[in-house]
Amino acid sequence: MDKEEYTNKYRNLRILKSIQEYLKSDDNDYTGVYPIRVPDELLYQTLKLKGAKSADTIIHHIFKLGLSMWSEKVYNTVFGSQQDLEEFIEIVKKQNKENK
Repeated sequence: MDKEEYTNKYRNLRILKSIQEYLKSDDNDYTGVYPIRVPDELLYQTLKLKGAKSADTIIHHIFKLGLSMWSEKVYNTVFGSQQDLEEFIEIVKKQNKENK
């Protein structure tokens, strides 16, 4: 594995790890990025029926579903299998020991 491939996989591993932690957590201790694009009627009707807090909850839920699907696609593209991921993690551990 050359340095560029290693760096690419390492960055993707960090992204996937942060997504995993985000999806497991119920904290709101994350960065908010606005604006996001949602269908006008979804937002309008949800606000009318359930209020702003419910609209925010629904949009966040939709975001989490999309994030889950996207991270699975990244995982499959970059690593392909659990075995490949585990082998790469071992390479990272070895690199970290060598760099100390």
